Amino acid sequence: MAEGEILIGMSTKPEVLLLKLANRHGLVTGATGTGKTVTLQGLAEGFSNAGVPVFAADIKGDLSGLCQPGDGAPPFVKRAKEIGVDYVSDRFPTVFWDVFGEKGHPIRTTISEMGPLLLSRLLDLNDTQEGVLNIAFRVADEQGLLLLDLKDLRAMLVFVSENAKALSAEYGNVSTQSVGAIQRQLLVLENQQAANFFGEPGLEISDLMRVDRDGRGIVNILAADKLMDNPRLYATFLLWMLSELFEELPEVGDLDRPKLVFFFDEAHLLFNDAPKALLESVERVVRLIRSKGVGIYFVTQNPLDVPDTVLAQLGNRVQHALRAFTPRDQKAVRAAAETFRQNPAFNTEDVITALGVGEALVSTLEKKGTPSIVERTLIAPPSGRVGPATDAERRAIMADSPVRGRYDKTIDRESAYELLAKRREKTEPRDAAPARREREEPREKAPTKSRGVSTTERVLTNLASSAARSIGTQVGRAILRSILGSMTKR
Repeated sequence: MAEGEILIGMSTKPEVLLLKLANRHGLVTGATGTGKTVTLQGLAEGFSNAGVPVFAADIKGDLSGLCQPGDGAPPFVKRAKEIGVDYVSDRFPTVFWDVFGEKGHPIRTTISEMGPLLLSRLLDLNDTQEGVLNIAFRVADEQGLLLLDLKDLRAMLVFVSENAKALSAEYGNVSTQSVGAIQRQLLVLENQQAANFFGEPGLEISDLMRVDRDGRGIVNILAADKLMDNPRLYATFLLWMLSELFEELPEVGDLDRPKLVFFFDEAHLLFNDAPKALLESVERVVRLIRSKGVGIYFVTQNPLDVPDTVLAQLGNRVQHALRAFTPRDQKAVRAAAETFRQNPAFNTEDVITALGVGEALVSTLEKKGTPSIVERTLIAPPSGRVGPATDAERRAIMADSPVRGRYDKTIDRESAYELLAKRREKTEPRDAAPARREREEPREKAPTKSRGVSTTERVLTNLASSAARSIGTQVGRAILRSILGSMTKR
């Protein structure tokens, strides 16, 4: 291949991705089992060889095998021969990550860095509850209370609930019901082990943008098989990652190659049931982040999974086979066909349903930034192993990782939880001590008039009291009727 190109496969000519235009983003789609993961692995290996770091979510665990040399499986050797290249076995520099810290280095962020908008999506809050959460963040910021982990947020919500009347006068209505709803959603989040995601040390974006000693880009693989059990956490994590990249990286314009390429597998989870404000935020980030030198590639089964406003930003397309069993499937096939620059040699819509495993329709941006005519393409085989790495191989890679020891231990410094607890300790002794002493010290019983009084006298006294109450009640009723009667006559 010429310098500045990544081989995708072979049609009537080599189909390549130009590194200079790789930050124009891309889309890899196709039904299950049509070869999307192999395409993703081939692209990741190509970027790594070109010195471009990669971040990719590994949904099924298959992508982790690229840390090991390919085994020269006969189908891959045959495919390489068919497209006119030599099959070369290779391994790629890899760093494993895991939100839960089980299959890779932990990835963490703080509650403050996540922010109320993404956290509201993660907790599935309504508008009123999101407003209360925004108030909690605002008060924490004004009072210098760091929100680092979930216990900090819980303590802050308790503070907001206890001071709801005062805060409502300044920031708007704060209902204890809304605070309670947020607390319940936090409990659900904790039960899904999402608490591991919040805390310190937080991920440094620069650690995703490393190259090895040979100048090859590090392939950062996120173990997402367990994360997929909570799709909302997965989508929110990816959104947070995008936001961090956008905020931290400087403007660099168009480079000869990207600074980082990001692959979103199962991209439909990013957009399912997303509020309009969130979709607008994603669209804005996708549109503007290319000037930061970052390329984003969405991987999903159906092109309809991606909103039109985002789809319009994706210049490089690889379309594997789609099935047209239902009306929605047929609509997806038509939509996919219409997005390509048509090839007069074949009917794109018919070809999409006839593609075999390892085949795809490919259209990439040419030197002037225009999309190429779509071509039916045999996808080049990857050089690394296709399939998961073993636990022993994964541990060996982590032991030699460039970030070993940096994120493995949690740091719990003084934050909102500790500071609010200290405030409570300072105020409680003055307010609670008298009441506590009253509860703890036995009272001296005052002498009662009943001491030394006979049983007969007590009975007579009780009868007299009862009679007096009865008379008083009757007199009171008579007076009340008299007053009401005079009012009605008026």
